[in-house]
Amino acid sequence: MNQHISSKFDAELEALRSRVSHMGGLVEAQLARLAGALATNNVGDFETVMTSDYQINALEVEIDELCTHLIATRQPVANDLRLVMATIKSITDLERIGDKAEKIARKAHAISLDGGLQVTRFAELRSMLDKVMVMVRQALDSYARLDPSLAPVVAAADKAVDLEFDGITRQLITHMMENPRNISAALDILFVAKAIERIGDHATNMTEYVVYMVQGRDVRHVTPETLAKVSSGA
Repeated sequence: MNQHISSKFDAELEALRSRVSHMGGLVEAQLARLAGALATNNVGDFETVMTSDYQINALEVEIDELCTHLIATRQPVANDLRLVMATIKSITDLERIGDKAEKIARKAHAISLDGGLQVTRFAELRSMLDKVMVMVRQALDSYARLDPSLAPVVAAADKAVDLEFDGITRQLITHMMENPRNISAALDILFVAKAIERIGDHATNMTEYVVYMVQGRDVRHVTPETLAKVSSGA
């Protein structure tokens, strides 16, 4: 009887992880469509991203309810409890990535209609987005495989994205100072850059939750050296 209950619980946990993977796939598809729209100035793709966020939101609610049900009915402990709690946090970050993609698409759509996509910094934005898309993929792989070793990799990539954001900010400020008429367009570009930078932060959070799941250690706000040590199990 106990073995039967345990097997059913394992199946429920696996189903939970499968739903997270599905949600992650939707987020990745949304980001890919956004990247394509930024590269081609496809207004239709911007509009698709703007209107597809509801699917990700609905999955967040569904998975959150599954987690609540598992806690109430199975009363998980130790590794299983950490898995459920980390899943709740992970889907929050995935939902926020979806929100950022929708906001980027909305702003880029407006910039496109105003003819502002020719501002020099838009190429750098596409480069930033490419980098955070890789980070999101690595974060999802880390969760799917329960592999904490990717946490330092994603954290290092996040630092690189932060530096790119700082560089774009400085150049946009110079752009605005040289010609005040560019202020409005430059601020729009800066809004998009900040949203992309935040996607990188959310991907980093997800890998930290995996470290918590597997190693039982909270690695938020630790040094890179500590993160590398804990994620390797040392």
